[in-house]
Amino acid sequence: MKVKVALAQFNISFAAPQKNRERVAELTAAAAKEAADVVVFPEMWNTGYALDQLNELADDQGQETEQLFYKLARQYQVGIVGGSVAVKEGDHFFNRTLVVDPVGQVVGRYDKVHLFRLMNEHKYLTAGDQENYFRLAGVPSASFICYDLRFPEWVRTVARHGADILYFPAEWPAQRIEQWKIMLQSRAVENQAFVVAVNRVGDDPDNHFNGHSLVIDPLGKIIVDAGEKDGLTMAEIDLDQLQKVRGPIPVFVDRRPELYK
Repeated sequence: MKVKVALAQFNISFAAPQKNRERVAELTAAAAKEAADVVVFPEMWNTGYALDQLNELADDQGQETEQLFYKLARQYQVGIVGGSVAVKEGDHFFNRTLVVDPVGQVVGRYDKVHLFRLMNEHKYLTAGDQENYFRLAGVPSASFICYDLRFPEWVRTVARHGADILYFPAEWPAQRIEQWKIMLQSRAVENQAFVVAVNRVGDDPDNHFNGHSLVIDPLGKIIVDAGEKDGLTMAEIDLDQLQKVRGPIPVFVDRRPELYK
């Protein structure tokens, strides 16, 4: 079985949700023209890290984003791993992923569990506490957000359900991009899964982002590196490779969770 994914790496317009929604619509249309099964977006694409403006900018209950993805998924018959958006619920703000199947049904929701202090998330956002395990394009999958990458115990906790693809949307600054690559390869190898990671490009008032969205196979080999370009990068995932990796080295069978405390 093969899955064609579109990495939608783009320059997020700071504090401009409508402009970013238009860009997401353009990229989804472009992904459909490339016959993508799934299109994946970066983290906090609706607002960027305009955290001190979330009261005015965040998507109330996530409804506008959900309606947008419903329309785009149905129109273009494509699954969407919606990166993440800033969402307002009452007095709380969340960094939230929505996953939508090709008929527009939300099949996954995830609020970022680990808040990144270096970019002041802990001052403005509320952390989530739920896993996001779902099926998309017929594939058991899981998603995380950016800083979650630094917590292999959390990724393993979710991956143990049998996820074949792990998705990581991010806004990962350029000065730490080598760590991004190393840790993504490690998560692929240790969980014997494909990794699809989408970063942004461009600048906000405090950071420079240089992309390098990646697709990585279960042996840690980089299948695709999007480099620093703004726009779509396509990759094909051959899921038949999984059994060749998992069969000889059954790491999930050999775990001893009673010792992991």
